[in-house]
Amino acid sequence: MPEHCFDHQACLQACARGERQALRDLYQEDSARLLGIARRIARDDGLAQDIVHDAFIKIWHGAGSFDPARGSARGWIYSVTRHLALNHVRNSAREVLVGEHEDVVDPEADPAQAFNGHSDRIHLCLEQLQPARRSCIVHAYVDGYTHAQIAEKLGTPLGTVKAWIKRSLVALRECMG
Repeated sequence: MPEHCFDHQACLQACARGERQALRDLYQEDSARLLGIARRIARDDGLAQDIVHDAFIKIWHGAGSFDPARGSARGWIYSVTRHLALNHVRNSAREVLVGEHEDVVDPEADPAQAFNGHSDRIHLCLEQLQPARRSCIVHAYVDGYTHAQIAEKLGTPLGTVKAWIKRSLVALRECMG
């Protein structure tokens, strides 16, 4: 049986030329898988649908910026969706952790202080993290730093920072359980 072959690059080029059918074809080809990715990240079906919708708008408007020298068209499409989902989760986490307060966090202060006046449970869970890991979480979700910025600020390898954040989020989820 011949394997289905879809030309993502040609589709993106057609989108860049304003050919709406190309976007429809792309949506039909990949929307279900992109929805699966967004669901896994966002953990909410309605939110995942919104993310995929936003991703296709971004794909449509940004198709001309796709550079095949930097990777595959399909990979670019998936990364657009993944980044939107991660940004949404990150922004949502910041809203949940900070709430309606617009307090500025002093980078020299104890990271756990960023959560004063908020859930005692969050505070207790954060206190259970090692100080460097707690600092990573606060810098990522309160200060909005990227992993690279956190690594630079803490003088720690990027891979270590990523691992600390991942493990700390798992620990926080279990603690908040």
